[in-house]
Amino acid sequence: MPDPFALTDEPAPAAPLAGPAGTAGIDPPYLQGLNEAQAEAVEALDGPVLVLAGAGTGKTRVLTTRLAHLLVTGKARSFDVVAVTFTNRAAMEMKNRVAALLNRPVEGWWLGPFHALGARIVRAHAEAVGLKSNFTILDADDQLRLLKQIMALHEIDDKKWPARLLLGIIQRWKDRGLTPDKVGTEEDAISADGMAVELYKDYQARLLALNAADFGDLLLHCLTLFTTETEILARYQQKFRYLLVDEYQDTNVAQYLWLRLLAQGHHNICCVGDDDQSIYSWRGAEVGNILSFEKDFEGAKVVRLEQNYRSTPHILGAASGLIAHNEGRLGKTLWTGANEGKKVALQGVWDGEEEARVVGEDIEARQSRGENLDEMAVLVRAGFQTREFEERLITLAIPYRVIGGPRFYERLEIRDAIAYFRVIVSQDDDLAFERIVNTPKRGLGQASLQTIHHLARARGMPLYDAAQTISESDELRPKARSALRQLIGDFERWRGNLANLPHPDLAAIVLDESGYTEMWMLDKTPEAPGRLENLKELVAGLSEFENLQGFLEHVSLVMDTVENSDEAKVNLMTLHSAKGLEFDTVYLPGWEEGLFPHQRSLDEEGLKGLEEERRLAYVGITRARREARISYAANRRIYNQWQNALPSRFIGELPDENIEQSADNPFLKAGGGSGFRDAPGAFEFNSPKRAGHARDGTVIEGEAWLVPAAETASSFTSGGRVFHQKFGYGRILRVDGNKLEVAFDKAGTKKVIDSFVELA
Repeated sequence: MPDPFALTDEPAPAAPLAGPAGTAGIDPPYLQGLNEAQAEAVEALDGPVLVLAGAGTGKTRVLTTRLAHLLVTGKARSFDVVAVTFTNRAAMEMKNRVAALLNRPVEGWWLGPFHALGARIVRAHAEAVGLKSNFTILDADDQLRLLKQIMALHEIDDKKWPARLLLGIIQRWKDRGLTPDKVGTEEDAISADGMAVELYKDYQARLLALNAADFGDLLLHCLTLFTTETEILARYQQKFRYLLVDEYQDTNVAQYLWLRLLAQGHHNICCVGDDDQSIYSWRGAEVGNILSFEKDFEGAKVVRLEQNYRSTPHILGAASGLIAHNEGRLGKTLWTGANEGKKVALQGVWDGEEEARVVGEDIEARQSRGENLDEMAVLVRAGFQTREFEERLITLAIPYRVIGGPRFYERLEIRDAIAYFRVIVSQDDDLAFERIVNTPKRGLGQASLQTIHHLARARGMPLYDAAQTISESDELRPKARSALRQLIGDFERWRGNLANLPHPDLAAIVLDESGYTEMWMLDKTPEAPGRLENLKELVAGLSEFENLQGFLEHVSLVMDTVENSDEAKVNLMTLHSAKGLEFDTVYLPGWEEGLFPHQRSLDEEGLKGLEEERRLAYVGITRARREARISYAANRRIYNQWQNALPSRFIGELPDENIEQSADNPFLKAGGGSGFRDAPGAFEFNSPKRAGHARDGTVIEGEAWLVPAAETASSFTSGGRVFHQKFGYGRILRVDGNKLEVAFDKAGTKKVIDSFVELA
């Protein structure tokens, strides 16, 4: 096997300039134009360096210029350098920028994402980890298929422990650098009835037998090599004299260990990142990696890039004031020499529909003034929020694109649900029936489906009619026949209820009784909660149409819209998808408790989750160059029911001097209380595990809640009649501060906050 360390094929390095300053004390052209902090980061070539690069401070320029400086000064040859990015696209951009700085291409350096670089090392030493150099890298589908085979051998119930869930657990272990023998028994006990580690062992053994690896193995095998083959590690430490790492805040434990091992020989590691933009913990990222850099690398130099070249002072002031509430950060303050610009706009609206209308009309007005739609973005916390904005933009004939995912009605779960609705409206719809006849799984295998198709073709009838006929015969096995008969019976009952039930209620019943909702509830993959939210949003959106058929016609027209790739479009995306992007005008809707910060993050991660949600808000605000517009609604339709919403605690953390709030505030109208931002510190978020109130105003125990910092006596009195948006009319039984005990006419006795009711 060729020596992976041989340098005979490496290109000759370019001759260095005459000293670090180039010629006669004049800085090389690529150093000119750098600000003081950028120049400091570029010229600190030796030893560990952490570059804390705030949003819009030119981190990519620092990375590429630093690499050029290493080569030009003769500190390193191209093949002495490893430059790690998180995407192939970022690697290509870095390569092109360095070539432009040096006026020549740079060859021979190790540049690319972690997994690509790990694959090169593993292929060079494959035998040492039980593989051959031509090993296959399995994609996600192949990984899942392999794990299902192993689960079947161990008789693991795929319904109780879905393969995707177990594969996710295995991948998280790999992200933490854990081989099967290093997984703790307490972690194993909670997964697959204590069989998860055994499955992991067999999965790894099967991969080796197939001469294959998955993406997690590419770094895991490297760690095994480096920790068991000390000579191999020493040679790589000698070979790679300089390490450059982009987006260091997004590294997981395995990536962190890989970098640390390589840097132990010389400590010439430069990591560029922003602890305030660490928002991918659900993918395994550990913000602690960047927070502990100075501890991990003794004598490390920390350079803060704080001069922002993107946003206005008010935008930066709002973002900096918000993120300052996080405890887990290294700290920096963004500033800019740009003109003051507009304050961050803050607007309360009555509900989600009005929010979409307000945003849509503002976009339309900007378009009429000649502003570019490509420079506008709507950034949402959860994917289901895009529906109302998509509907509004379609109504206004404003073109849009959804970045990071399909349009709302193109999402898998939405298309499945719509297929059910199509069969109810028309049993002749073969494409829709075929899509859902075995979704969720009903034991109708390929042979059963072929039997249905054969009869349909032979008699020239729709698949639905063929299925109905076959379900009454002995053509299928009893289990499949029973499942098909049940499905046909369900459709007949649902169809019979078309005229009797409100179509949103019928839709919810269909998704429930078909088992489709339960399928996603049992699915433990990271995508499942979002899919359930999308289904709830779909059901809620049906109320905007006269009937189910009208809705289906609307969807057909929407889906038939042909996108013009050259046309300017408004950008719709989640906040996670927006990282690294920037726009002139950014809309940030849905800033309400439970939605943003998202309740699931608070429930699962506590303070850690809250701080990541706050970093996500920081990322959202700093995407804006000229204007950022935050909105929040007094009411949201959740689970197809209207609920009162509370403004996000993040709104209360925005500095008053950087905020301009609309005078039209629904919170002033809803209950006669004070405005949300009438005075600094008007609201505070209390710690969990004490009595509080839910988003509909009902008093609850053991939850975190938002209450007035200085609670005042209620203006309501016992015996008065009131109206509540959710519970309807009722009579006040007792008043306790701002809390009311109300006997509602239909909902029974509830404890509510007075600002959620009005006099009847």
